[in-house]
Parts: sequence; structure tokens; C-alpha cells
Amino acid sequence: MSESSSGSSRTVYLVDGARTPFLKARGKPGPFSPVDLAVQAGRSLLQRHTLPDNAFDQVILGCVNVVASEMNPARIAALRLGLSETTPAFTMQINCGSGMQSVDTAFRYIREGRQDLILAGGTEALSHAPLMLTPQATHWLAELGLARSLSAKLKHLSSFKLGYMKPVISLEQGLTDPVVELNMGQTAEVVASLFNISRESADEYAVSSHLRLHKAQQEGWLDKEVVPLYAPDGRVFSADDGVRADSSTEKLARLRPVFERPFGKVTAGNSSQITDGASWLILASEEALEKYQLTPLAKITDSEWSGLEPEIMGLGPAVSAGRLALRNKMTLDDIDLLELNEAFAAQVLGCLAAWNDSDFCRAVFEREEVLGQFDLDKLNIDGGAISLGHPVGTSGNRIVLHLVNALKRKKLKRGIATQCIGGGQAGAMLIEVI
Repeated sequence: MSESSSGSSRTVYLVDGARTPFLKARGKPGPFSPVDLAVQAGRSLLQRHTLPDNAFDQVILGCVNVVASEMNPARIAALRLGLSETTPAFTMQINCGSGMQSVDTAFRYIREGRQDLILAGGTEALSHAPLMLTPQATHWLAELGLARSLSAKLKHLSSFKLGYMKPVISLEQGLTDPVVELNMGQTAEVVASLFNISRESADEYAVSSHLRLHKAQQEGWLDKEVVPLYAPDGRVFSADDGVRADSSTEKLARLRPVFERPFGKVTAGNSSQITDGASWLILASEEALEKYQLTPLAKITDSEWSGLEPEIMGLGPAVSAGRLALRNKMTLDDIDLLELNEAFAAQVLGCLAAWNDSDFCRAVFEREEVLGQFDLDKLNIDGGAISLGHPVGTSGNRIVLHLVNALKRKKLKRGIATQCIGGGQAGAMLIEVI
């Protein structure tokens, strides 16, 4: 481990990355737990590089819905990947930003000279989100356990009600903000209302996400990024399976609004999908590059984290990415590519509208001039969470990984990856390819 002098700042390199296909949740637990996903993605990534088992100074893994049998999935994944038992590993949770926060934490450790080589990732198996007992059922079971005699237990059993068997859907609770008592879809409706985002424009954007991802799959642009998953029953999953190549605005127009009927703008078709998936990135200092003969793809230049009102959490990327660009003296035209996580189509379009809104720019950036209109041809060029899914602990890691690969493919220089975070937060990272 290297040490830097006080106040010095080192360059942080992004060496490589890989992710699993994102698998759509289909009404029952999928074949992979969060750690299963992380291990398969990590194994394929590490096989590309000749590294000793103790090479990594740290393993950091974002995960929101940790399953009971996998407490601290970062440590379990690290050991199953064959990394040294002396390598510390921790799991972090900041809702949708967990996978990006793992990268940013690694970025800061290396930049400050504390560590040299870090494996940073995100994993999520939303299909494994548990069904829970109601408070009434939990209380009933507790009272049953406290009953001492057989007669007392039998008497308590007679008070059982069938309603106790109705489960609480933990995922639904997790996607609801307890402070403002709005679920994430309702916050997207608030954003749509603030910036007059139409249902038609939201549907058009959703269709473009599916068509762009389908083209990327057909052209093989994701082949290095996506590594296959192998299920215990022999099934092989090689591609994101939520994409609808036949998507059209006519089909999406038939869907009813989910959260604000009958006039809402957010439907199942223009929202992100509930999905399982994992992603990893290898971050390194210059010393680690030389020591292990690694060739970097890019460097992380800067990052920005922001907070805002929970009821408009979807506007978070406009805040974080805007501040990041301004601090680095960039205009919107200077952003070669933008990866903005597609929680909802209306929310993405709301962020773009905010940059072109004088009241928003005055309040957030303290400037009279608007940032301007961002070019849609530079936004999520290979689709996003609407078409491939949003495993919440993973998405922030994936968009950084894909931004690097897309910049390299297009022979471009700089891009920003950004995402909204439930609870009213956002993160953004500035990436520069080498």
C-alpha cells in the first residue's frame, strides 16, 4: 500500500470491468442470489488478468436487498472468488447509488494514497426480495412463542386469522419513500408535472431505449462487457432479457398509468424493469499498473453527490451532473456521452428539461443562464434501465462501465455517468478515456 504526502492527489485509473446479463424478475426467485451474481461476474473479470490472490487492497460491493443467508455479500463474494483471506471487504447501501458509491469510495481511497488496487462492484437480485409477515401476524407468532402451557398455546391458536397469511411485499415498501410517503413512480409523476413531460414523449423515449439496446446486442457492442451466467440446472444466460425489439409507441399507448390514474404519464412500459444482475470494476493507481502490468481503459476525473427534496428525487442527475460539469468548466456540448440511469422515461426527460429551465438553473446553480439543451443522440446511446433493467445496487456500477466502453468504441474522450437515488439524492462521475 502506497502513502502520499498530505494534500497530494493521485490519478485513479479504471482498468477493466464486466457485468452479468440483467435478468428480468418473472414472479418468482431467479436462479441466482446476489452473491452468485457477483461471483460469476467477478470470476470472468479476474480471469482476464494475472493477479495474485492478495493483489487487491479492498473489495467494495454495493447491494441494497441483502438476503439473510448472505450478510456482507462483499466478503462472501471475495472469498468465493479466491481472493486472499487477508483482503478486507465491505458492502455499502445508498439505494440506487450503491454500485456507483462503491466506485467513488475506491476512487477516493486510491486518489488519497491509502490503497492501490480495488475491486468495486454492485449486485442485486430483486427477484429474491422477501415476502414479510404483517405486524399483526408477527405479534401473533410472538404471543404463541410466549405461551407456556399446552392449553395456553391451543387457546392462542384458536385466535388465528386467515388475514395473517397475507404477506407484505418488501420490494413495494422499499420503493416507497417513508418521509414523503410517495413511491418512486409517484415521484416521477411529480417531475413530469413540473416540466410538462407528456405521456407521448415518455413513450417515445422508452421505445428508443429498447431499440438502442437491441441494436447494441445485434452489433455485438456489449460482448466484452457482458459475461454469461451459468445456472445450477445447466441453463446459460448470455444477454439482457428484458429488451423488446418490437416495442412501439402504439403498443405503449395501450398501457394504463400505474400510479396516477387515469391521467398519469408513468406506465409499466416507460419505467425501468425489476431485474437481477451484478457488475464489477477494477480501479488502480499508477503504482499498481506498473506492479501488475495492467493497461487502463480510462481514468476517473471527478465525482459529485447531491441531495434534494425526496418528492423530486428524479431530478437528482440534473443537479449532480450539472454541478460536476460546471466545476470542470464544461458546457453540455463538452460532454461527449451521458449515461443517465433510466429509472423512468419521464424522469430522464425531466432532467434534460431542467437544464434548459431558467428557474431551475438559478435555484440550483446560482446562474442566470441555462445550461442548455442536451443532444439526445449522446444520451444512453445503447439503451438503459427501461430496456435492460434496474437492479438497484448494480446500476450505478453498470453505467460507469458502459460509459467507458461506449466512449472507447466511438473514439470519444469524456463522459458523465449519473443517476437519481431514492430518498432525494444523486451521484455523478466524470470519466476520461485513455
